[in-house]
Amino acid sequence: MRWTHWINFPVLALMIWSGLLIYWANDVYTITLGGRTLIRFFPEWFYQLLHVPHRLAEGMAFHFLFMWFFMLNGFLYVLYTIFSGAWRELLPNRHSFKEAWLVLLHDLHIRKTIPPQNKYNAAQRIAYTAIIIMGIGSVATGLAIYKPVQLYWLCWLCGGYHFARILHFALTIGYVLFFVIHVVQVMLAGWNNFRSVVSGFEVEERSFDHLKTEDRATGKP
Repeated sequence: MRWTHWINFPVLALMIWSGLLIYWANDVYTITLGGRTLIRFFPEWFYQLLHVPHRLAEGMAFHFLFMWFFMLNGFLYVLYTIFSGAWRELLPNRHSFKEAWLVLLHDLHIRKTIPPQNKYNAAQRIAYTAIIIMGIGSVATGLAIYKPVQLYWLCWLCGGYHFARILHFALTIGYVLFFVIHVVQVMLAGWNNFRSVVSGFEVEERSFDHLKTEDRATGKP
C-alpha cells in the first residue's frame, strides 16, 4: 500500500503537467457570473510562472504514456485492498458522514472532543474512498476523450466529448485540492506521523525511569 501511495505521486504529477500542455492548446474554461469572468483557468501569468511551453504533441505523448502507469498502479492498489481485507477500514460506514462533520469541527478547533478514531477516522474514510472513485472517473473520461469514436459508448456514458473533457478537468482540480489538504493534515499531525508514512514505523520516546519500572515488573536485571 505504501509503494502504490508513493508511486502515484510522481505519476500523477507528470499526468497533471502533461495535461497542462494539452489544455493550453485550448484553454477555454472560466467561471463567469452575470457575463463577468471571475476565474480563468489559467491566467497568462500562471503559464509564464511555470514556464509551460506550447507543446501539444509532447503533452499528449507523455499523458498517454503515463496514464497506463496510473491505471496499473491504481489497479494494484484496489486489488490489494480487496484481497488483504483493508477495504473494511477504508470504506465509509453509515456513521461516517455524521462523524466526518465532527472531525472537521475538531480540526477547526471549534470542537474540543476528539471524534471516534480507528486506523482511519470518518473524514479519511470518505476522502480515501472518494479519491479511488475520482481515479476511476479520470480513467473513464480520459479514455472517452482519447478515443471518442472507437469508445463511443463510453463517451456517451460520460455525457459526450465536451462534458467528458469538463469532468476530466474538474477531477484534476480535485486531485490538486486533495493533495494540498492531505499534506497540510500530515504536517499538522506531526513529524512522527510523516516519518511513519515514509518508513512504515513510528518512534516512541520513553523515559529511563519507565524502563526501570518495566524491568522490575518483569524481573529483568
